[in-house]
Amino acid sequence: AKRAAFDLLVIGGGSGGLACARKAASLGAKAALVECNRLGGTCVNLGRIPKKIMYYAAKHAECVEDQGGYGFSCSDVKFDLVTLKNSRDAYIRKLNDIYLRNLEKDGVELIEGHATFTGPHKVHVNDKHVTAEHIVIATGASPIVPNLPGAKYGITSDGFFALEHLPKKVAIVGGGYIAVELAGILNALGSDVSLVVRHTLMKPFDEMLSKSLAEEMTHAGIKIHTSCQVKEVNKNEGVLSLHVQRGGCPDDVMEGMDVLLWAVGRRANTGDIGLDKTGVKVDGHGFIKVDEYDNTEVHNVYALGDVTGRKLLTPVAIAAGRKLATRVFGNQPSAKLDYSNIPTVVFSHPPIGTVGMTQGVPVCDISSCLLT
Repeated sequence: AKRAAFDLLVIGGGSGGLACARKAASLGAKAALVECNRLGGTCVNLGRIPKKIMYYAAKHAECVEDQGGYGFSCSDVKFDLVTLKNSRDAYIRKLNDIYLRNLEKDGVELIEGHATFTGPHKVHVNDKHVTAEHIVIATGASPIVPNLPGAKYGITSDGFFALEHLPKKVAIVGGGYIAVELAGILNALGSDVSLVVRHTLMKPFDEMLSKSLAEEMTHAGIKIHTSCQVKEVNKNEGVLSLHVQRGGCPDDVMEGMDVLLWAVGRRANTGDIGLDKTGVKVDGHGFIKVDEYDNTEVHNVYALGDVTGRKLLTPVAIAAGRKLATRVFGNQPSAKLDYSNIPTVVFSHPPIGTVGMTQGVPVCDISSCLLT
């Protein structure tokens, strides 16, 4: 088997991993990056970028709806999802190529394949054994499909971007960013959307924001079912039925769904990379435990981005990657990302945003911040 040694090895070619590897190389490190899929990670391929394209398509649909009052006549407007999908996918491929060229330009070696740890600083990729003084785990996260009867009949946000036909009737299960954003997109494009929420919509947000958003979404035609849990999914001749429980009431059935979309959270991509050979610790959802400097419990092994479960946002992963590379290779031992007061935006219809503490933060947390 071939052997290679580097100053830095980054496992995962998403936003955080790419930023870290490129920054390290610019500081003189011999850097390599391992990726088994398309470059860009979730954000570029199955997240923010394709989502924003769909969001803009939905905004166009809303403009068409309103055009009459502005003097325009567009009586025979048609929407073709296949045309949009093909254009969107072509744009994503262009971005993949740009990321590849940037790695080449910055002198980062790309190793294509699946990385598996064979020791704390040893990784096996295809037929190659790779060692590095510093290793960054940036493998991201994937959507969760719940463990309940018939859950396999649903899709996740990944499957949403594979749709070639606009569903007539869709149920989206979840009340967070992804559920709210995809519900708004599908509703604007013409689907009959039901949103099934276990508790309340956008629970971490201030009640003023979440309540106002729920009112606007309801006004737009989205059916929001709060305090509602899916217990079972049945499929008959391609049509889905959801057995749900609302609060303490008897079970109910939501029928006639063409598509069921799960948006109930994400799980870290750590199950098949050999972490048991490293000593790196994870929590109950597989997210890697790190300190404020993105250090794991293993010397010179780090983790950043979605795989840590902290602030699953693209700009956060990019900033964390650059800070880490600067600390390790740029002679700035105190460099780290401040994870407090990070602004966040939900591309709902209408969009909402927030920054800082919310009203739901316990008083004791606020007091401790005021005293420091």
